[in-house]
Amino acid sequence: MFAIAVENEALVWQECEAPQGIASDEVRIEVAWAGVNRADLMQRAGQYPPPEGASQILGLEVSGTIREVGRHVERFKVGDPVCALLSGGGYAEEVVVNELQVLPVPEGYGLREAAALPEMFATAWLNLFIEGNLKRQERVLLHAGASGIGTTAIQLCGLFGHPCFVTVGSQEKLETCLRLGADAGWNRHDGSFVEAVNAWGGADMILDPVGGGYLADNQQVLNQDGRMVLIGLMGGRMDELDLGRMLMKRQRLIGSTLRTRSPKGKGMVLDALYVHVWPRLARGELRPHIDRSWPIQEADAAHAYVQDNASTGKVLLAVTGA
Repeated sequence: MFAIAVENEALVWQECEAPQGIASDEVRIEVAWAGVNRADLMQRAGQYPPPEGASQILGLEVSGTIREVGRHVERFKVGDPVCALLSGGGYAEEVVVNELQVLPVPEGYGLREAAALPEMFATAWLNLFIEGNLKRQERVLLHAGASGIGTTAIQLCGLFGHPCFVTVGSQEKLETCLRLGADAGWNRHDGSFVEAVNAWGGADMILDPVGGGYLADNQQVLNQDGRMVLIGLMGGRMDELDLGRMLMKRQRLIGSTLRTRSPKGKGMVLDALYVHVWPRLARGELRPHIDRSWPIQEADAAHAYVQDNASTGKVLLAVTGA
């Protein structure tokens, strides 16, 4: 098969060994589309190695068609259109993955749109409703609101009754977030978001992919019993917390990653999506916000676009483009 390899800091589409054999609980997928995530950029830079035993090939989500099933697989059959959440290996013509990490393509969706679902919706659901333990009408602050996860979280907040405030990097991105359903927002180039968020009513939960440089301001807007869920380190690994404020306001800081969870752990999140989100996707109540796509051979250009913070929503790579 062909797959993306990192050679001299470039992404090269070249022939490599296909995954050999499948376990009884796995499926083999012929990949049509792959999603681009910041984790891919970090892995490429040597900052985010894949979990032990996972493919070294970049790529955490795909859509495609099942070409082989393990002998104990009952939920899928050869020929089924599916999307999958991976620990690695998505920038390739084939992937092998545990069936728990696979979902059918929602009714009315093609494979292109389906590739934008697994990582964005699983990450948003996990961190809003499982780690963040959102209760109805609690208020949410979403940093990087125009990202793939941000545009997804905005829609989930609106659908499940949670006012949300976004921070973004441009007025154009802010306008997009407001159209998607954000209640209010702030351009980070205008300075600190603290005064604006507190005037809005503060946040009961914060979804933060930034980390360094944001934690102190997060604490200032977090309401009593509030939760900060840290899902990325775009701003760096180190920062300071006011432990006195944390104690007095009973604030919680929660670190969360999806990639390193077991197939069972990923499957738990996908099962929740299948029950609570897939029917709403089919009814058109939710939609993945796709920015642009590139042929897999031009993965370098797609990475540069994401690295430059130019994207609003999901960036995709066409493998077969089916």
